[in-house]
Amino acid sequence: MKYTVDIIIDLPRPKVIELFDNPDNMHKWQPDLVSFEPISGEPGQPGAKSKLQYKMGKRDIEMIETVTKNDLPDVMTGTYETKGVYNHISNNFVEISEKQTRWISENEFQFSGFMKLMGIFMKSAFPKQTLKFMNQFKTFAEGQAI
Repeated sequence: MKYTVDIIIDLPRPKVIELFDNPDNMHKWQPDLVSFEPISGEPGQPGAKSKLQYKMGKRDIEMIETVTKNDLPDVMTGTYETKGVYNHISNNFVEISEKQTRWISENEFQFSGFMKLMGIFMKSAFPKQTLKFMNQFKTFAEGQAI
């Protein structure tokens, strides 16, 4: 399953990147994130792996993030793997003006096992969840400009 979502953030691209590329900020816009733990490599650099743990309702989700490309301020890509789910994300940041940045998130999910059914039946939930995270980041980031 592939999809693309985007939002406009009312901040200059350098400020967006500064906030996005700082793992210490993740808890501020991902309230379900319990922990972010670097496993190997230099965080944020290609090849770096980290373990992310989320508490979503009653579900505990653990995933492994692998940074595949970091050409910020333009693009950062990575994979996210958890049981039955593999997700490749490309985060693209486009300067619209001196005060606005478009964040484009291109996602490709691959499912296996039981998660294949979830992927079919909850197809519309995945873009909604991505957009929810992006809007949480937008709210956090724009709040930093105050």
